[in-house]
Amino acid sequence: MSSQERLTRAYKEAKRIPFDDHSKFIIFSDCHRSDNSFADDFASNRNVYFHAMTQYYNDGFAYCELGDGDELWENIFFKTIFEAHKNVYLLLKKFHDSNRYHKIWGNHEMTFRDKDHVEKTLTTYTNTQNDRIEPLFTGIKCHEAIVLVHQETKQELFLTHGHQADFMNYIGWKINRFMVRVLWKPLQIWGISDPTSPAKNYVERIKIELRIKKWIEDNNRKITIVGHTHRPSFSYPSQNTTPYFNDGSCVHPRSITGIEIVNGTITLIKWFIDTKENGILQVVREVLEGPTNLKDYR
Repeated sequence: MSSQERLTRAYKEAKRIPFDDHSKFIIFSDCHRSDNSFADDFASNRNVYFHAMTQYYNDGFAYCELGDGDELWENIFFKTIFEAHKNVYLLLKKFHDSNRYHKIWGNHEMTFRDKDHVEKTLTTYTNTQNDRIEPLFTGIKCHEAIVLVHQETKQELFLTHGHQADFMNYIGWKINRFMVRVLWKPLQIWGISDPTSPAKNYVERIKIELRIKKWIEDNNRKITIVGHTHRPSFSYPSQNTTPYFNDGSCVHPRSITGIEIVNGTITLIKWFIDTKENGILQVVREVLEGPTNLKDYR
């Protein structure tokens, strides 16, 4: 099956979610939440992410996690990750309990394709304070893709991780997982990058982006939002521009990037730690691109 066929299958089998001009979504991907060790790329941005997500929760946003939220290549057990970032998961639980958490699996979470594994892994956790089993993401479903469908215009936004356009990270993921666990995680502590990641391989990253853009052009220029490559991308409405979007990642040095869909608009944003004139640190939201009206992409 080619990358184009894999993307088409993901689109056809995607969960459909209705939205309108009053809806609010925040889209993050590639958090790679890990074990809080030196190899945990998420750890340095954990406080920024937690602050941003708390604000989004309080403001009534729904959260779409566009794959690779959990680092299941470097870690065998989800429990290890949960204990390292428990406050984050309990915040995500609040989104889930209010029906505002939509989880897509990426190549580092391919085991979440198995519904039984998802139920066994994500629905409960052990409260270490009293050794009781507590509910976590009760009844959660993990998806390969989501399609947001506007209730009035029927405009569709296709959301998926994007690794469908990356042969080794879709078909050969078990080989890459083995290499990461055995070789690259220990070397990462010494600053040696993982060559299996398109985020670290410029040539492969460009190939993946071109494959996804080809699929978009061959499918009525459907607005498509992905992650995987870690490179933020935003498209303005134009006949000469492919409506390809990438939310970036939550493991950029000292910042996280994402995409907001608010009141019929789309915006690429960044959250980072900044310093006030009096020396006090603060978490700041910055608009990188947009906002633009979704209806202008038709």
